[in-house]
Amino acid sequence: MLAVHFGAGNIGRGFIGNLLYHSGYETCFVDVNDEIVRLLNEKGEYRVVLADPAQEEVVIKNVRAINSASYPEQVIAAIAEADLVTTAIGPNILPLIAGLIADGLRKRVEQTDQPLNIIACENMIGGSSLLKEKIFEKLTADEKSQFDKRFGFPDSAVDRIVPNQVNEDQLMVKVEPFYEWVVEEPKFVGGKPSIKGITFVQDLVPYIERKLFTVNTGHALAAYFGYYFGIETINQAMENQQIHGLVEGSLKESGGFLVKKYGFNEEEHNKYIQKIIGRFSNSYIVDEVTRVGRSPIRKLGPNDRLVSPARQYEEVTGKEPEYLLKGIAAALMYDFQGDEEAVQIQTTINEKGLEAAIKKFTQLDSTSSLLKGIVEQYNQLKLNR
Repeated sequence: MLAVHFGAGNIGRGFIGNLLYHSGYETCFVDVNDEIVRLLNEKGEYRVVLADPAQEEVVIKNVRAINSASYPEQVIAAIAEADLVTTAIGPNILPLIAGLIADGLRKRVEQTDQPLNIIACENMIGGSSLLKEKIFEKLTADEKSQFDKRFGFPDSAVDRIVPNQVNEDQLMVKVEPFYEWVVEEPKFVGGKPSIKGITFVQDLVPYIERKLFTVNTGHALAAYFGYYFGIETINQAMENQQIHGLVEGSLKESGGFLVKKYGFNEEEHNKYIQKIIGRFSNSYIVDEVTRVGRSPIRKLGPNDRLVSPARQYEEVTGKEPEYLLKGIAAALMYDFQGDEEAVQIQTTINEKGLEAAIKKFTQLDSTSSLLKGIVEQYNQLKLNR
């Protein structure tokens, strides 16, 4: 079985490629990093090390790679022969590969009538749906009708912390032991693939929001609070009792609306929160707060990990959150000069004022009680800095 996977980075190799190998797939990685592509083809294998006391090591074999910038025709040929296509390239890059995948699917329909499923494994809601939308923009009306029946785009939620790392062995990846890959079963065409580690569900949205508004929310807040208190890494930040309490308080607020909205068991969800906090505290994963906190404009977006849970908490419970608003304020105070988006936020605050910046980046209405709450928390943080 052949899997074509876009993205030979740490998530691609350490998470998705790992599971594909253990499920019997040959994995063809597609990337534009010529050095990584060369090494994958030269060695045909790489190591994955678990970030825990045992430091267990697994060798992932049966891999090869294609540089899509240099050899797009090879990528097209691989898609035409694939049994599965997956991605782990980042939400902003998905539209950029749509044309190449469209060409691969065109070639495939010339060669076979076998169905194919394309799964985007990204930190976003509806990644596969977005990729399908961008691919279908490249198609004729007849192709759209044909492709709709032949190709599936199941949405998925993925969760595994893979820290930024520099290793002597450039292919080696260190990952946390925990992982979760949840995929929406009804959107498969021609039957679901046999992949160890996937959880198939009928409705993905509750699981996406549970992950996004627990793992992603908590991780980002650990970074922004860590930066505010002058701490360099996530695990060190979580050792700080004040930050630990702020993150836990935020996740209890997001959990409040998740349990009520989706009917999750409250006790089980609280255990899930504690498990997530434990993952952030893993001393075997050294992750800089400036890496986890990067791109704050995206993270402050109306449907992303900070503003959406605050808004939904208010809508579902009828109460105003406290910890989530403090976290949004901390994100607005994130002034790391090495991050273009952080610089842009600070420039907007300085030139147009705090409220204008909040409205611009969060898209909250000026009459919103949440906006007023963010201003209060921001001023309080600034006063105590």
